[in-house]
Amino acid sequence: MDIHEIQSALLEVVHPAKQNKSIVELGMVGDIEATDRKITVTLIFPKRRDPLAEYLIGAARAALIRNFPDVESEVKTVVAEDPKPAKKKLELSDDGIKRIGKVIGIASGKGGVGKSTVAVNLAVALARLGYKVGLADADVYGPSVPTMTATQGMQPAAYGEEGHELMVPIEKYGVKWMSIGYFAGEDQALIWRGPMACSALKQMILQVDWGELDFLLIDLPPGTGDIHISLVQDIRMDSAIVVTTPQKVAISDVRKGIGLFQNENVNRRILGIVENMAWFTPSEHPDEQYFIFGRDGGAEMAAGLGLDLLAQIPLVQSVRESGDAGQPAALGTGPDAQAFIELAGKVAEIA
Repeated sequence: MDIHEIQSALLEVVHPAKQNKSIVELGMVGDIEATDRKITVTLIFPKRRDPLAEYLIGAARAALIRNFPDVESEVKTVVAEDPKPAKKKLELSDDGIKRIGKVIGIASGKGGVGKSTVAVNLAVALARLGYKVGLADADVYGPSVPTMTATQGMQPAAYGEEGHELMVPIEKYGVKWMSIGYFAGEDQALIWRGPMACSALKQMILQVDWGELDFLLIDLPPGTGDIHISLVQDIRMDSAIVVTTPQKVAISDVRKGIGLFQNENVNRRILGIVENMAWFTPSEHPDEQYFIFGRDGGAEMAAGLGLDLLAQIPLVQSVRESGDAGQPAALGTGPDAQAFIELAGKVAEIA
């Protein structure tokens, strides 16, 4: 296999903090070993840890898989002074979140319940109430915050030296946003195994200059996998909010998500349940309610588990339209916005 073809493929991988130059142009590509069955690339990092190291490793591997799908791909790393490839444990401190009042996870047992919509609108609603708010998009495989806030194409700056690099979150609508979506291309799939995804996610939270915040919301991916366990074990998370729809299938999966936080080895406080898409209300008839996903499923589950029902968010067309347009519904004045404002008030009171 031609080495030059491999180098050309790696030209697709750009460093967001280095004027979008490729890792080839930056001299970060070291040894390239290629056979008919396997490609091994070694990336060279300086002695101080690059805050985007895990992203660059994943992006390089994705470029290799995309261009050479029939060949096994491996990406190793070295520091400039170390001639031998080594997998060095990423050392992260919680300095970046020491000035944050409360860290709240927004979780769900399954996808498609509107968890990210609730997270983004809750963040905006808290900001409208005068609180200092940040949101970390922890759904590394399907980051949606850039789209829902119309911040696609923006890239956080990075600064610092000697292993103390920090990224600066994007600010809009009075909220500080951070997402892996700011570093990956819109159509770029991130080929990450669990440990690599967990490391990248920790960087998205701990290596960020959040400043002083009242609330940091973490939009968790659906499910109860490695990422959730890693987060609650390695990052301070004071409590969680669980999002569901009234549908029986959603309720069943959400119970598993609740079980994760109530597990004796996790033991995180659950502030309550948000029932999203509780009913459909046509914009032309705001007083009408159609229970197309079932009625009060989330409310009944909350009562059965002894948890608070924090809100019932109606399914209104404007919520979807505003999310697609990058203008969260909580910025408005309609019943959907009011529901999120009331939810924010409750969260601020009990968190």
